[in-house]
Amino acid sequence: MIDRNTAERIKDAANIVEVVSDYVHLVRRGSNFMGLCPFHNERTPSFSVSPRRNMCYCFSCHKGGSPVNFIMEKEGINYHDALLHLAKKYGIPVEERQLTDEERRQQSRREGMLVANEWAMNEMQRNLTETDEGRDVGLQYFSQRGLTDEAIKAFRLGYALDRPGALQEAARKAGIDLETLKSVGLVGTSQQGHPYDRFRGRVIFPVLNPAGKVVAFGGRDLKGGPAKYVNSPESDIYKKSRELYGIYQAKGEIVRQDKCFLVEGYMDVIGMWQSGMRNVIASSGTALTDGQIALIHRFTDNITLLYDGDAAGIKASLRGIDMLLSHKMKVKVLLLPDGHDPDSFARVNTPEEFREYVEKHETDIIRFKAEVLMKDAASDPLRRSEAVKSVVQSLACIPDPITANIYIQECAALMGVDETLISRETARYRSIRLEQLRTERRQEQDRRRIGTDIDRTQPARQPSAGRQEAPAAQTVQSEETKAPSVNPLTPLERQVIRYCVRYGMMDFCEGNDAEGNPCWLNLAEYVDAELRADYMDFSTPLFRKILDEVMTLKERFYAEFDQMVENQAPVVEQRRREKIAELAARDLDMDTLAREEQKMEDALSEEAHREQLLFAADFTGRVLSSHEDDDVRRFAIECMNDIQPLSRRFEQMASSVPEYERLIDLIPRAMTEWRQGIIRGRIEELMVSLRQAQSDGDTERLETIMKEISGLHRKQAKIAKGIGERVISPRGLG
Repeated sequence: MIDRNTAERIKDAANIVEVVSDYVHLVRRGSNFMGLCPFHNERTPSFSVSPRRNMCYCFSCHKGGSPVNFIMEKEGINYHDALLHLAKKYGIPVEERQLTDEERRQQSRREGMLVANEWAMNEMQRNLTETDEGRDVGLQYFSQRGLTDEAIKAFRLGYALDRPGALQEAARKAGIDLETLKSVGLVGTSQQGHPYDRFRGRVIFPVLNPAGKVVAFGGRDLKGGPAKYVNSPESDIYKKSRELYGIYQAKGEIVRQDKCFLVEGYMDVIGMWQSGMRNVIASSGTALTDGQIALIHRFTDNITLLYDGDAAGIKASLRGIDMLLSHKMKVKVLLLPDGHDPDSFARVNTPEEFREYVEKHETDIIRFKAEVLMKDAASDPLRRSEAVKSVVQSLACIPDPITANIYIQECAALMGVDETLISRETARYRSIRLEQLRTERRQEQDRRRIGTDIDRTQPARQPSAGRQEAPAAQTVQSEETKAPSVNPLTPLERQVIRYCVRYGMMDFCEGNDAEGNPCWLNLAEYVDAELRADYMDFSTPLFRKILDEVMTLKERFYAEFDQMVENQAPVVEQRRREKIAELAARDLDMDTLAREEQKMEDALSEEAHREQLLFAADFTGRVLSSHEDDDVRRFAIECMNDIQPLSRRFEQMASSVPEYERLIDLIPRAMTEWRQGIIRGRIEELMVSLRQAQSDGDTERLETIMKEISGLHRKQAKIAKGIGERVISPRGLG
């Protein structure tokens, strides 16, 4: 693990202009830089880099973020590896925190396994090209399959010598121990207890993760043995459900084209790559898993499934559809002419012909599924019924209601079924699916809670100091009765936490400290105080986590703010000397000179004050945009690039009024809208109870409910009238 202080040093050193310039030619535009986006094809630059914010952003595809996030997206690596990448760039020695004995053993074991795999890959590459057996057998096979030297090198292909113990013997000379070879599956143990080389006499396909680390191998038999392929077993560094063959070679092109092709085998990937289709990956003949889909989703939302055109290919194309749709992937399918697999089709067609075939024949997956199933069941009413149900289940996995509705209309016409019926059944299956997901989520939470009770290596989050639990009446709907995605409070809460992310450290209003003494509250402290005063809290756990993170930044902010002011002083003094020299050269009388000097001092003071305001305005979002937690970091980046429209009050003033100068109006209003949302939710609950009481003829309960509703309406009016009354004396930073 990277020590926290070292991680902060890396993030502080990383300059967004320098980092992006390694990938993009940048041209200065005012205070920012512009260039062609590295994440998608474009002819007009839309990729903006802001030195002040230390962030980048594409106005077209909306990708970017802090230096850490940029490297993560561009290189397809995780947070830890992105920090290592930047540390290497800036020559910062990485200091690991003090690990426990068990963590140290695990880390040493993992590192040893990765080293062993890297060595084995290089050894088998050498076997392929530098030994007579490798050239005569392995290289000859690849040549017969039409592979070029470029493709062989790009995919690090190799050959395992067909000699007992050859790999073990070479490993001993290289200092690689036998147990490590066994742990990664390079060496197996016979029934008699003797070690043997598992990939002996096979051509080798190394499996690289997105960071380029060798995590596994696939070996193809060339003698017609019982097992055509032998693959590495799962280990501490290899989980088959989380890896995709070719992802390291394809990730850049996938990002550039915002699309990937999914095939089944090693040679399919290499054949298509060699023909110019370089955004291709393989599931290695297994059904897609959530982990693999999540890996794809890091690079693109668009995926085309590529299969043979025979019956087996059609059947394979229908696997994993629901899982892909539930991950919000845009899925298409392409069946090749019968008798061709992706490798053979790529070898007999030019890249242009291949792309033309794709454009003409790839089909939306829902439409494809409906057509295939209905064709197979054309003369059987029961099979038609099952086909309709299967399509409806897939429709229920589409999270976007507009997209789902369009598919419902199209599938109704294709299958000859009433649209209303399909819509109703889709809603029913979606409800079943949501309930299953909620059950799974509760079970997972229970498992984690039990695990935490047993092993408290991860401390539970403590509530913020002074926070009181909200009364039961404040709860609008629990997660058991309402999915978070449709919680009406979420957009109201999001607006509040957005202000905290963008401007959390800006001084906001007068308040009281823990001892009751007057003090200035920053924006985040004001929001936290308001929540505690009204017994409120975020219903979205991520928002509460973010506010807690913001509340911890105050000390760091003032330390960096003081340093910024100290660095600012010599710059201001230099400008003062330059201005004085200009005035002296104008030969002004004393009165005019005095007035000009005062104007100069006022301008310098105003400029310095504005720079301080901008520093405070950007600080929280800039820090959180490099946060190690993926959800916190992504939300912060989204907030920093989220330009909100002006409120009606400021429409006439247009964009001349920065948002941070309108916070005194915007924050109390956002808090009020949230309170009103809670009350509306409670009123809706009471209206349901009211109708039930009327139905039951329960007059006493009816009267009680009506009194509560009336009281809530009065409270609504009072809140609306008293908007912002708790803000005593707003100010800017200074």
